[in-house]
Amino acid sequence: MNAAELADYLDSVRITGQVATSRQDNLKHMRLFLEGNEHLGFGVELTRAWTFDDVFDLMHERVGTSPDRGHIEGQDTIDAARCVAALDRFADRLGASVRRRERILFATGHPAGLLPVHAAFARAAAAAGAEVVQVPEGRHFGAGDIRQVFGVLVWHQHGGLMHTHFPDPMRLSLDTLTGHGLALPDLVVADHGWAGHAASTGLPTLGFADCNDPGMFVSEAQGQVEVAVPLDDNVCPGLYAPLIAYVLERAGLPAT
Repeated sequence: MNAAELADYLDSVRITGQVATSRQDNLKHMRLFLEGNEHLGFGVELTRAWTFDDVFDLMHERVGTSPDRGHIEGQDTIDAARCVAALDRFADRLGASVRRRERILFATGHPAGLLPVHAAFARAAAAAGAEVVQVPEGRHFGAGDIRQVFGVLVWHQHGGLMHTHFPDPMRLSLDTLTGHGLALPDLVVADHGWAGHAASTGLPTLGFADCNDPGMFVSEAQGQVEVAVPLDDNVCPGLYAPLIAYVLERAGLPAT
């Protein structure tokens, strides 16, 4: 599948194009991010003052949301071409890290959608000679703990894998590594607070983010997150299969 074919496919399954996230939700999240909401901050350390207009324009530029300030409710969009261009940068960076046999840490706050995506990249990276960082499991967070499933860090609670935007699980995981005398990763591949916190500490980070996740794109604009890929981050997992195959092929990694 080439780039144009992938873009058409992403639109057809609403990973891009007319995605499920509403315009009013996108605008609300921009405001909450600027107000320092704990669920939308993602652990991003701001390096300059950001206004609502700044973030609004950034989200159009990086994601492809509507530039119409009068459009305040209804449908919003993610641009497929912007997504594929970011996937190209993501694949090139991941492939380079694997070829250097670096230590790569994978994590997700959206296990119902993105866990299979990260797991596929982790398997391929390990098969090609990179080291998938293993974090000692069981560090308590909230009413649960941090676990590693198929090579991917997740937050577990009450027998389920939890949706979280908090940066604390990544902070605790990095602290666990250093507390056990283990080196920090050379690259982090993650999303939400897992990615935002890692990038704010200075770790090279690649991430995925929806059109209602302005923090990731602000982090990228500040030179923290290296690549933020805009996409709907919670469609049925099997729909991401062509995206996974495209990234692995471009990165020069084995299909898994």
